[in-house]
Amino acid sequence: MASNNKLVVLVVTLLLAFLGTVASQPQQKGPYVCFNGWLRLPTLNPQLCRPRPTIQPRRIRPPGQGLSYGYYNNNGSFCPSAERIIRDAVAKAVTANPGMAPGSFVSSSTTASSGYGCDGSVLLTTTASRNSDVEREGPPNKNSLRGFEVIDAAKSAIEKACPGIVSCADVVAFAARDASSVLSNGRINIKMPGGRLDGRESFANETDQLPGPFSNLTQLQSSFSNQGLTSDEMVTLSGAHTIGRGRCAFFSNRFGDMDPAFAAKLRAQCSNTNNFVNQDDVTPNVLDKQYYRNVIDKKVLFNSDAVLNSTETIAQVRQNANGATTWERKFEQAMENMGKIGVKTRGAQGAEIRKVCSRVN
Repeated sequence: MASNNKLVVLVVTLLLAFLGTVASQPQQKGPYVCFNGWLRLPTLNPQLCRPRPTIQPRRIRPPGQGLSYGYYNNNGSFCPSAERIIRDAVAKAVTANPGMAPGSFVSSSTTASSGYGCDGSVLLTTTASRNSDVEREGPPNKNSLRGFEVIDAAKSAIEKACPGIVSCADVVAFAARDASSVLSNGRINIKMPGGRLDGRESFANETDQLPGPFSNLTQLQSSFSNQGLTSDEMVTLSGAHTIGRGRCAFFSNRFGDMDPAFAAKLRAQCSNTNNFVNQDDVTPNVLDKQYYRNVIDKKVLFNSDAVLNSTETIAQVRQNANGATTWERKFEQAMENMGKIGVKTRGAQGAEIRKVCSRVN
């Protein structure tokens, strides 16, 4: 995604980062190929391929135990200016560059949860085990995930106001909330509890769990189900693709399945498969329900978007497209639920409040 959409990128990536879906596709001859929704990866050992996902009974909804609203107004974790500082940092970034916004953070709040839960692991460049092959270097994230400097600016300001109190994981969660509000022109207001702690490990190979642009409906549903989220929440959170930009290489095989006029426009923009285009051609910098009209009209980029036109999910798509505020309210709740996945709170092993978000203390 382009640098002028830094915030958008973090949101979209974070939204899907925690999901685990991969299929294995062995070949008749030669090396096996593992497909992870993003890449087809050759391997000589088929055992290294993750099994093809099936819909399992949904895990218990993330309880968010240990989290609370207004957490930093409490005596034990007193930093009443924390949420204002984060809100100001997001507003400053969006004002300076309107194309940026929640895509970055919404994605970040879950990327932070890829592999290790919502613990800020995606922000690390070095870890407790001195691993430098971290999540942000994984194929889906490298050269795509942006907005780290906004998180760093907010964290730096908070450390000056009340050092050692606010975690990087909470900074990301609140930034996702605030960016969503800014990008939706105030139509989306997420209730986001605080109290997360930061993890101390991060591994690039965890990102092979992320659902990608080639994922099918079963893979997407399985990913969300594995995290305690419903198929409807999967459809709801996919709406974050109404902002951000997508690389031509991830959808250039789909031109024949798109609306002809839309496909012709994309062909002209995709003379190079490394080019980027807006995911929503109508309101590219607004977090709104336009995405669902695009799904219906076959004007979406990725296979993972197009599959929502299936008989299993089209009713939710139409409801979101036609309801006055239906999607906004559902998105608020789904984002809050997602922010409770795999959290580390007080008493958790291998957790801390980092002084600098990119490295462990």
